[in-house]
Amino acid sequence: MIASEPPPRRTRRAVVFGAAGFIGAHLCRWLLNAGVEVTAVDNLSRQGAESRWAALAVHPEPPWRLRGDVRDFAFVRAAVEGQTEIYHLAAQVAVTRSLADPRADFEVNALGTFNVLEAARLSGLRPFVLVTSTNKVYGDLAGHPHRPVSEAQCLDFHSPYGCSKGAADQYTLDYARVYGLPAVVFRMSCIYGPGQLGSEDQGWVAHFAAQALAGQPIHIYGDGEQQRDLLYIDDLMAAMRLAWSRRQAAAGQAFNIGGGEANRRSLRQVVAALERRYGRPIELRPGPRRQGDQAFYCSDCTRFQALTGWRPRISADAGLERLCTWLEARDREARLAQRQRAA
Repeated sequence: MIASEPPPRRTRRAVVFGAAGFIGAHLCRWLLNAGVEVTAVDNLSRQGAESRWAALAVHPEPPWRLRGDVRDFAFVRAAVEGQTEIYHLAAQVAVTRSLADPRADFEVNALGTFNVLEAARLSGLRPFVLVTSTNKVYGDLAGHPHRPVSEAQCLDFHSPYGCSKGAADQYTLDYARVYGLPAVVFRMSCIYGPGQLGSEDQGWVAHFAAQALAGQPIHIYGDGEQQRDLLYIDDLMAAMRLAWSRRQAAAGQAFNIGGGEANRRSLRQVVAALERRYGRPIELRPGPRRQGDQAFYCSDCTRFQALTGWRPRISADAGLERLCTWLEARDREARLAQRQRAA
């Protein structure tokens, strides 16, 4: 009996660090649906990670799943070996947690990104690298006029989180410049959508929507007039796909990625939209403004649009409706399961 030949490896092989996060799980599915061989990596430390991790396993063509931490260089180097694409989404994501434990914040965000970049360099394959950063690298933007922020804005790191993500951001650009890695940075604004389990510390749109659905109060830190541009998850996935397709032209650049002026909303405007959807008032509980919080942030995405033609397609209103619909379906499923357990 002659043994069959193993299937050939696919041309595109991607590793996703932070694969069990909200964005990472979406990205894994998009890559798998595009026929990419995917290695999913996560340490499963975040809320909801276990369920997303399990869901990846039931994809028609599931990814390789590796449980590990970006702070472990030997592990990262092994995960990167043979990959043609690297998507680095693993991070400590909350300013509040960075203030409470700045060392852990530094080790995850700055050292973890350095480990990924160094592993990419040592692989010898010059893989495409996409690192997700944040608008917090621009500081609190005190005194900045209320207009979209471009990449020409001076970096001004506030809080340990801003410093660690800013260091990761700059290391990525320098590795592209010095070592010729086709590496790209996305300085992202407010990403939201189905699958997100938001909290007061991160993912505020999903947190607000979940609180409204449950009839629970919402804490507002500051006056609630803080403004952000909202970007629906599918539009972010499209931007990541385009960054890969234009990877040579995009290499060594940082891009502001957000919903832009058309999708700019204040916290109170999002609350008002949720009140209209659920037909009841939402109790707001005020609190002091948080350190480093930007009173206004809106992404100027002109640079990325000029390179790729990308622009957001899902409006903030439509995206919020989709998020609420998902949350409502999840709530129905949870109540049904609870009744079945009680029966």
